[in-house]
Amino acid sequence: MENFLLLATVYLITMVIAVPLSARLGLGSVLGYLICGILIGPVLNLTGSEMSDLQHFAEFGVVMMLFLIGLELEPRSLWNMRRKLIGLGGTQILSTILLIALIGVGLGLDWPVALTVGMILSLSSTAIVLQTLTEKGLMQTGGGRSAFSVLLTQDIAVIPMIALMPLLAPAAPHGEAGHGEDHIGEALMANLPGWAATLATLAAVGAVILIGQYLIRPVFRFVVSSHLREMETAMALLIVVGIASLMILVGLSPALGTFLAGVMLAGSEFRHELESQIEPFKGLLLGLFFITVGAGMDFQLLFDKPVPVLGVTTALIGTKAAVLWLIAYRARMGRKDRSLFTLSLAQAGEFGFVLISYAVALAILPEDLAKGFLLVIALSMLVTPLLFIIHAQIRRRLSEMSEPDTPDDDIDEQQPIIIAGVGRFGQVINRMVTMSGFRTTVLDHDLKVIQVMRRFGFKGYFGDPTRPEILAAAGLEKARILVAALDDPAANLKLITYARERRPDLHIIARARDRVNVYQLYAAGANDIVRELFDSSLRAGRYVLENAGLSAFEAAELEKIFYRLDRASLRELAEVWKPGVPLEQNPEYIQLSRELNRTLETALMNRFADNADDPPSPSGSQQETGADLGGQPQRTPLG
Repeated sequence: MENFLLLATVYLITMVIAVPLSARLGLGSVLGYLICGILIGPVLNLTGSEMSDLQHFAEFGVVMMLFLIGLELEPRSLWNMRRKLIGLGGTQILSTILLIALIGVGLGLDWPVALTVGMILSLSSTAIVLQTLTEKGLMQTGGGRSAFSVLLTQDIAVIPMIALMPLLAPAAPHGEAGHGEDHIGEALMANLPGWAATLATLAAVGAVILIGQYLIRPVFRFVVSSHLREMETAMALLIVVGIASLMILVGLSPALGTFLAGVMLAGSEFRHELESQIEPFKGLLLGLFFITVGAGMDFQLLFDKPVPVLGVTTALIGTKAAVLWLIAYRARMGRKDRSLFTLSLAQAGEFGFVLISYAVALAILPEDLAKGFLLVIALSMLVTPLLFIIHAQIRRRLSEMSEPDTPDDDIDEQQPIIIAGVGRFGQVINRMVTMSGFRTTVLDHDLKVIQVMRRFGFKGYFGDPTRPEILAAAGLEKARILVAALDDPAANLKLITYARERRPDLHIIARARDRVNVYQLYAAGANDIVRELFDSSLRAGRYVLENAGLSAFEAAELEKIFYRLDRASLRELAEVWKPGVPLEQNPEYIQLSRELNRTLETALMNRFADNADDPPSPSGSQQETGADLGGQPQRTPLG
């Protein structure tokens, strides 16, 4: 007990120091956990006899992670992903297995060993990749979603791989595999005839689906009615632990079982509650899993044979990257998505550790070869955060180049109104203006958006609106109005700055993301600036007032007052805004903001009490009459 507490203390100390430091350096938490493990194990040699038990305990973090992933995927969503699961994931697995197996045979391995090695190394690290994609906000990108599809296919493919391995064994292996508590499920299945083992497997999967669909919901509803928070936590853990145990008993992956259960519960009313209960355990156990991976690395083998070990690791990453790049290219992914897809999945995965142990038990892999591949897998996982850093550099370089993947359109006509950007904001503007009888020249750097527009009868041109030659071709010198509605605030600011320099008389209407962006666009010379969520938020606020007891007329009047005064206030705040200085560190801005808020609150509170027709203007500012604010064409209050 004392040794366990001492070891736990060492783990926690290294964790709270190394992980935040790694995150602050931009390396991600995964690399921090791996560094912790290397310090505890190979460097300081502080791991004790409890290490093996700790590894089994830590692997449960991967099981919990897949349960949480399943909660985010409804069965309909999974069915909609079938093309990516089969197309991207299936192609990657089969291609990698075949290529690595051929290389192995060429190097002198027997074909069953080479095929087994191919299956083991074809998998990528679900834990590391999903954790890193989530932390870096890349999960919703095209490359991130494609990578997730491949990882999901790999996790499912572990099952047929486990089923195939006994056929590759040189002798009947199950008698050897059945010793020890770690192989209870394998021993149980080994004593059954083939048809019974198959039925037991199918029954277990069916039981998970039925339990998730029909049993868990009423039981969880009963537990929630007790109003005991700890019982809800216990129920969430029971779901994960119980299903994992059932899968182990029939020799299946516990991760797959909990994933299926999560999918069945994805549409339930308890989904968010289950997520909140499991998330803390998942985070700690997943971190512990990465630590045990780092602590278990055999650096002595690396020191004894550095060239073969590093060479195989490099060859593995290069081979998988080549396969992934070809798949991404054939799938017509963009260059940024192709880079993310290729580099994020080029490592081996944590399920490789499980398959190597199984292959050793089946006498397919010799002990020495297994130890070498364990080190290769761990090294490739250790390199993964660095591959994400390389992707970030590639992504930044591609953004700086700002060259489209396909040629720009030839703009064959010029209109007095230019709309730059037709995403969810610009497309509404374009529809309203064109349906009112005016002609526009629409520019966007997303080819798919332009193609969709044309299918619906709206004309647009593909090209980067921030490039001077594109703007010139669109008729910037003759235009009367420019609508800057790009999704990227930095690109929008760049566009407005250039357009104002070229055309001091041009009327510029700009899309702003937030208050700070409003001030930036105002300084750059925009005439009318619209916060993208401001008007919709006002409508929502009016609905709240109507349902809180005010009449529809009163709520509408208060909405108008807030609209006028807030926009006028923003104009005054723009004068004291300082570029590069956070708002909370600008005393003059804070003081004026407080004064204007008090004025606005007074105007709203007294509107109906005093029967005033016109609320006071904050700090005596001009009303929204399009008054000239100096130097530029007339500019109204902001926002």
